[in-house]
Amino acid sequence: MRIIPAIDIIEGKCVRLTKGDYDTKKIYNENPLEVAKAFEDSGIEYLHLVDLDGAKAKHIVNYKVLELIASKTNLKIDFGGGLKSNEDLNVAFNCGARQITGGSIAVSDRDTYEGWLAKYGPQKIILGADSNDGKIAINGWQDNSKEEVISFIKDYQRKRIKYVICTDISKDGMLEGPSIELYKNIIESCSNNSGAQSISLIASGGVSGVNDLELLKEIGCEGVIIGKAIYENRISLKELERYT
Repeated sequence: MRIIPAIDIIEGKCVRLTKGDYDTKKIYNENPLEVAKAFEDSGIEYLHLVDLDGAKAKHIVNYKVLELIASKTNLKIDFGGGLKSNEDLNVAFNCGARQITGGSIAVSDRDTYEGWLAKYGPQKIILGADSNDGKIAINGWQDNSKEEVISFIKDYQRKRIKYVICTDISKDGMLEGPSIELYKNIIESCSNNSGAQSISLIASGGVSGVNDLELLKEIGCEGVIIGKAIYENRISLKELERYT
């Protein structure tokens, strides 16, 4: 199971929110590169970088942070937050993203998102399927769509999507454990999707300790994104070395 630390960016700084609420912003480091280098020095290969300003503005904003981390580390970065246009995507890839995550646009503009999938392939384009009471949340989690999480994922699975990041928003930043049942349901439902490519599910939200990682690994998650548990010292980088 891949360990993927998260760096969320507001105004160029490394922050964390609780349940996606911008009013709960807590700044952990004003130098995201410093944080990224600490991850790399611990043997971590992957990074989930989120442009929270971009998610709110509905276009890429913090591409300079992406470019800096990509040029100064060897981390394999997946980048998301506000990617709505072909231009946004070009900027993200040109600034060093290995993959991009599209969530809201996969709901609001399927033609554009499916165009990205066709052009760049399922290794480069991740589906963001963030859940709020079983519905897909959009626009930086500020709004709910009418899309049911599992049917949404299965629909894109038939369109060749491979990587899916799913956050249960009610768990995000709470340090109370991840949404194991949700992930089990997704994995079981999608494994029965006849004729479709199998998905690699990346769990996100709620991780509070190493025991949570073992549970996610046991149910078949391909990766797990960890944020606040690292920043609040619930999980040390030393403890994560066993997974790298």
